[in-house]
Amino acid sequence: MGRRRAVVIGGGVGGLAAAVGLRRRGWDVVVHERSAALPDVGTGLGIWPDALRALDRLGLGDAARRVGRRQPDGTLRKPDGTVIGALDAGSVHLLTRPALLGVLAGALPDGVIRFGATADLAGCADGCDVVVGADGIHSGVRGALFDAEVRRSGAVGWRGTVDVPVAAGGETWGRGVKFGLTPQADGRTNWYAMTGPDDDLDVFADWHDPIPRVLAAAGDVLRHDLLHLAPLPSYVQGRVALLGDAAHAMTPDLGQGACQAIIDGVVLAECLAGDVDAGLRAYDAQRRRATRLLARRSLQLNRLARVRRGTAVRDAVLRVALALRPRSPSWSADLERDELAG
Repeated sequence: MGRRRAVVIGGGVGGLAAAVGLRRRGWDVVVHERSAALPDVGTGLGIWPDALRALDRLGLGDAARRVGRRQPDGTLRKPDGTVIGALDAGSVHLLTRPALLGVLAGALPDGVIRFGATADLAGCADGCDVVVGADGIHSGVRGALFDAEVRRSGAVGWRGTVDVPVAAGGETWGRGVKFGLTPQADGRTNWYAMTGPDDDLDVFADWHDPIPRVLAAAGDVLRHDLLHLAPLPSYVQGRVALLGDAAHAMTPDLGQGACQAIIDGVVLAECLAGDVDAGLRAYDAQRRRATRLLARRSLQLNRLARVRRGTAVRDAVLRVALALRPRSPSWSADLERDELAG
């Protein structure tokens, strides 16, 4: 029996995790990535314990830990600085997207990733055993398989990185808007914000320190609609598998996008250690329910943050919830424990 061949379309976190895992199981793998090279700048990612354990199964967990840092505890506040509750970071590990991609790409031989290469399903299906669609929320691979709706959440996201060190991160929630800070390992700070479509960053001008200082230091600012994907009937069709945002793009409120893409890639590779068709069915069975639950919870949290009336009641509920669950910094520790373990 000859070596099996996989084509991965998309060289992001999930696509590279799948490529590393498949090669460890004897597959020939080619990754088509439309960018010219790995990025050298990017915001911070919080990698939860399940995702770190998935990287451990690739033999890359220690490398990821070395290039990042443990995420420090944070605080949930009101715009005037009043504390709503503490956010215990637990075992979340923080590293930048370029650092994570560098760890994954460094585990692949030269030539596996073909940069500057665009590819579609029709051009890749012949002559390979599996095609992996890891090409993001606007996935062309998914579009060839399913008529899936990319939906607007009704919110706009903003993000950037500044040379303003902060001792600890956290989030501040106002009326329909929020602002978050995450210290990076290099002393800089990743910031992000959510507003309504008609708002701009001036809504944060009189919020508590250091938010105005961070925005004053902001250079390049990314602004984008916060989108999410309608649930798919399957992550597999024929010998094509979808993963990451191509399969279950969710709003960023749980901070789980990169984590779930890593887990997708590792589980897919593990399922494909044996029979291909049975492995693809097993992958869909393991990952679709868990990620659908997370996507739904993330959208619920997004809607809660966008409340403009009754914020005093909302904040009181959050205060009680944080007191009862002090180790849920991204609101998903219980989901991770109870619903992703299997």
